[in-house]
Amino acid sequence: QATATDRAVGFGLVAFSLALFAYYTLWIVVLPFIDSAHAIHRFFLPREYAVIIPVVAGLLLLLFIGVFIMVVTWKSKKPAKKSE
Repeated sequence: QATATDRAVGFGLVAFSLALFAYYTLWIVVLPFIDSAHAIHRFFLPREYAVIIPVVAGLLLLLFIGVFIMVVTWKSKKPAKKSE
């Protein structure tokens, strides 16, 4: 059974994800069709970052996954028993 804290954290994560998805979708799909002199362009980064930010985030994710696997593997190794 989920506690109230778990539900609040889950709701916050879902709300953040939806907001990020909406922002990125507007930035990539809608903004190119709006005149570049329009005031809405002030709220978005330059279009080059639309590729750079996800690539960097993906590389960091792969790095953290690799480090996690390395640490778990390193800690799970048991000392070898000596045969007598």
